[in-house]
Amino acid sequence: MHPVVSIVGRPNVGKSTIFNRLIGSRKAIVDDEYGVTRDRHYGESFWNGRTFNVIDTGGYQPDETDIMTAGIREQVHIAIDESDVILFVVDCEAGMTSLDKSVARMLREDQETPVLLVPNKADNDERTLNAAEFYELGFEEMHPISAINGRGTGDLLDRLVTLLPEEKEDQEPDIPKLAVVGRPNVGKSSFINSLLKDERCIVTDIPGTTRDSINSKLSFDGKDYILIDTAGLRKKRKVKENIEFYSTVRTDRALKECDVAILMLDAMRGFEAQDKHILREAENYNKGIVIVLNKWDLVPEKDSNIHKEFEEYVYDKVPMMDYVPIVSASALSGQRIYKVIKTADIVLQERKRTVSTPKLNDFMERILKRKPLPMRRGVALKIKYATQVKSDPPVFVFFMNIPEELPANYRRYIENEIRKEFGFQGVPITLRFKQK
Repeated sequence: MHPVVSIVGRPNVGKSTIFNRLIGSRKAIVDDEYGVTRDRHYGESFWNGRTFNVIDTGGYQPDETDIMTAGIREQVHIAIDESDVILFVVDCEAGMTSLDKSVARMLREDQETPVLLVPNKADNDERTLNAAEFYELGFEEMHPISAINGRGTGDLLDRLVTLLPEEKEDQEPDIPKLAVVGRPNVGKSSFINSLLKDERCIVTDIPGTTRDSINSKLSFDGKDYILIDTAGLRKKRKVKENIEFYSTVRTDRALKECDVAILMLDAMRGFEAQDKHILREAENYNKGIVIVLNKWDLVPEKDSNIHKEFEEYVYDKVPMMDYVPIVSASALSGQRIYKVIKTADIVLQERKRTVSTPKLNDFMERILKRKPLPMRRGVALKIKYATQVKSDPPVFVFFMNIPEELPANYRRYIENEIRKEFGFQGVPITLRFKQK
């Protein structure tokens, strides 16, 4: 996983503008009002050959009676826990405030994480000179910049990448990685603990590439896996929105790293927007996917149809992802937790499935006869040739006369028929249509 850089500071100092500058887009909303960054943002940046994740922690409106709110204190503490480098942003135009001093005091308490002091809005030489007052905050390195026009950002990035830890080589490159993901409190920790405590599982801790990540090597049924745990933050804090925000950051990083994402749902709480987001991200990254209905032991009046009803409920929420297998389990009782691993292993094999070119073209000939391609602007669409160009994950290329005119519903038809014929359970399929 890539190193993590967090941007912290009091409200309205330009953190979101710096974030946009670093990741090269306008992903964060920028506004002059306090506390406008309600949703936290994270993205990826590249400089001098180094890739790193950037977190915009956003601002909080200070309470009238207590300018150092619990919220901003929480952000700083979790940023310290989760980051490899911290950018502490202050405002050259407004000058130093008591809130800046409070944030600085907390950052100085941590002696491990490097901190770069960044006076923003240094749009001219005069403001750059005035930034010297911020040395009072007690940090050796200061890099005045203007996030709006880019002044000084190159020098800041040059220094930043020298502080990033080296990315470690994958210590177990051939062992498949399973990421246990989901919203907070759905039972991710309990699920992993149940697996790790079982006598049938041999487990060894292996260090991750981030400063506090410990993944586990699991041997089960004669096969090895790496379990990526996104369950908990290193220090439990009180502010819920920060915990949930950093959970989403961890989830995104785990999805990029894994081969199969095991999405855990709380069977008693149902399927929520964040679950849908995680599924879509896993699909976008072309990862294998398994859905687990956890806490199945709490479901009342279970009968032979109840699992089917839950499946239909989930597929109704994400109708284009009915290829994803769903396993009901109980991390607390251990019920079917091994079936989860066995299902993940099936998905791993499905990712590697290869369809020979002759077999694929014979199949295409049959389904095109069954449902002929439509006409577009008086011209009959024709797919002349198909081949699988990649596996793990699978990618198919179709050569045709006017690919841009192929309707989305016909693309979906081809994918559905491929799944019916060849499988690919739990595996996103990439279909590319090129002009012949």
